[in-house]
Amino acid sequence: MTASVFDHPILSGLLGDDEIGAQFSAAAELSAMLRFEVALAEAEAAEGLIPGVSAEDIAALPEAFVADLDALKQAIGRDGVVIPELVRQWRTGLGDAGKHLHFGATSQDAIDTGLMLRLVAVLSIFDQRLAAVISALEGLEKRFGTQSLMGRTRMQAAIAITVADRLTTWKAPVIAHRLAVQNLLKKGLPLQFGGAAGTLEKLEDKAAFVRARLATLLQLSDRPQWHSQRAAIAEIGGLFSQISGSLGKIGQDLALMADNGTAVIGGGGASSAMPHKRNPVKAEVLVTLARFSAVQISGLHQALVHEQERSGAAWTLEWMILPQMAFATGAATRLATEVLQSIEDLGDR
Repeated sequence: MTASVFDHPILSGLLGDDEIGAQFSAAAELSAMLRFEVALAEAEAAEGLIPGVSAEDIAALPEAFVADLDALKQAIGRDGVVIPELVRQWRTGLGDAGKHLHFGATSQDAIDTGLMLRLVAVLSIFDQRLAAVISALEGLEKRFGTQSLMGRTRMQAAIAITVADRLTTWKAPVIAHRLAVQNLLKKGLPLQFGGAAGTLEKLEDKAAFVRARLATLLQLSDRPQWHSQRAAIAEIGGLFSQISGSLGKIGQDLALMADNGTAVIGGGGASSAMPHKRNPVKAEVLVTLARFSAVQISGLHQALVHEQERSGAAWTLEWMILPQMAFATGAATRLATEVLQSIEDLGDR
């Protein structure tokens, strides 16, 4: 049983996205956080802060570690974060090397960095999917671009245009969003590594060197002290909302065109009461997902208010919102390609 439509046993058939969902599974989250700890140990050993043999023992941990999920569930209800119990479990069996695990780090370092590692994978998926949307739009332009179409302003007939004119308004934002995704990936999502209060006090004069090494090892950007400055989260969520919004515009236009007979959309959309109908289901859901993401972005902006050096309230709010936005954007990119590829005709008849 789940309250989320994105992984609901039935509703996920319409709104879910297995590929994006895999990045927000417990296994993916635990793996990403452990990847942070392994890289941290390697960076600290390189700077002489922990023994090299300890870093080697920690590097072997991912192959052997099996999390006690029940204990983690109970612990987070007590601690508000999963890392204290997770570190305890990681240290079990490490022997002397265990005391060097997580040295100088705090819960937020592992959790935020683990999120960024998974978001790299999410953005890479979106890069590929936006390319597919662009390709589908270009295919429609080749097939129907020269056909006439009545332009509409304020939902009223305006002047004659071509199908290509409308397709251009659909395609240009998608191209821009794909470029924004690529630029984020090229720039690198930010490493989170600040220690207890953002000062990395335990690492003393080696702090900047360890952070730089850690960023390189994880292929993230070295950006210091963003633990209470959450613009990076809002920026990523904003991009998700823009992608969903632009695809929602395509869906809204297609639903209206299906209504006035200027678009023929193949596929399903059956009615239980009216067998003759073909409802533009996927086009409609693109609108739904756009509106859902638009609502969520206000929550991420609320979470920008991270009081003092760390917020429990705002941080937890991010956990509730950003994964849902990733799911919604994933579903939108998937459905947009599907509905565009199912179009049988465009233009006035």
